[in-house]
Amino acid sequence: MEVQETRVQTDRVLTIPNILSMARLVGVPLFLWLILQKHDGWALLVLALSGVSDYLDGKLARRWNQVSSLGRLLDPAADRLYVLSTLFGLTWREILPLWLTLALLAREAMLLVMVWILRRHGYPPPQVNFLGKAATFNLMYAFPLLLLSDGSGWLSSLAAIFGWAFAGWGTTLYWWAGILYVVQVRRLVRADATAD
Repeated sequence: MEVQETRVQTDRVLTIPNILSMARLVGVPLFLWLILQKHDGWALLVLALSGVSDYLDGKLARRWNQVSSLGRLLDPAADRLYVLSTLFGLTWREILPLWLTLALLAREAMLLVMVWILRRHGYPPPQVNFLGKAATFNLMYAFPLLLLSDGSGWLSSLAAIFGWAFAGWGTTLYWWAGILYVVQVRRLVRADATAD
């Protein structure tokens, strides 16, 4: 199921939704540094603020008719950079196993290849689908919970249970969404080949 496509409504760069997305991007290195330095409380705060701004930038862009080409690039870029920086930080601290990190990175590599193929055929990257958004949503819940699980006590145990549940669902949905992208790319390339 595709997320309904919203047309670009402005070419302006300095809109409130774009500024929120830019702030999310600026937060990525800070977030990674906080995780690596084991300032988990602050890292969780930055991640929570990122989640709020992720919700707000899209909502405000649609409500205020400020959907822009730049915003369409910044929002998924910020999502991916948070996922990648969290993967790196949690793997470095041995909270996430290397196999899970490699599984998620392999999916990202597969999508990069698909985007490259689309560009060769003159197509833009595919629209984010519902499964892709759901996967990111699950992973964005999994990572802070797994970070909380790096401790002792009942809260850490509870965070581990829910964190691994979200991680399992998120990884499955992440790959499922990636396979749907591959199917979309294949259809477009085939249609291109038959049109020639």
